[in-house]
Amino acid sequence: MLKQISKELKSHAPFTIFGALTGIIIMMFLHNLPPRASYNIFYILHPIHVMLSALVTASIYELHKCGCVKGKCKLWILLIIGYSGSIGVATISDSVIPYLGEILLGLPNRGIHFGFIEKWWLINPLAIMGIAIAYLRPTTKFPHFGHVLLSTWASLFHIIMAMDQTLNWLSYLVVFVFLFIAVWLPCCVSDIVFPLLFVKDLESKIK
Repeated sequence: MLKQISKELKSHAPFTIFGALTGIIIMMFLHNLPPRASYNIFYILHPIHVMLSALVTASIYELHKCGCVKGKCKLWILLIIGYSGSIGVATISDSVIPYLGEILLGLPNRGIHFGFIEKWWLINPLAIMGIAIAYLRPTTKFPHFGHVLLSTWASLFHIIMAMDQTLNWLSYLVVFVFLFIAVWLPCCVSDIVFPLLFVKDLESKIK
């Protein structure tokens, strides 16, 4: 499992760097965006991120745990794994880690936003929708690609919400590091490593 984690982190690092760079470019143009507008954009990106994360997390488990035994997973198990892997990790990625960056930078309007609580009526149904799609037609290719970019931009607008001034070059560097960390580790763990933790005796089943 440690080798798997290392492999996935290494393979996803270049694209995560690219995503973080796009975030910095967006911030350079939208750093004066009103907090309410940033809030609204965050709550467009974050819910989609949750849905894609739930889809990929549940799909990985469905394909490895049940695909190798030619059957469907129990739906309640898939719901637990897909929901905890998406809501938990997406919240850390989009809200908790950016908030730590806001504290480090001393941003004036810093705050932490738990989407599954603040907008429970939006976030939770989308997570369940992603799991349902995975149950009916599991897929892992495009959703993970979109997951990384959406997570980067959701984290970005969480930070922009806390701003009311132009940042200096050092602050941009700090934001870049936090965007990278917010996506690189949580997204790889959520999409790939987390669901595989629940797959037992995979090799014997394949054989």
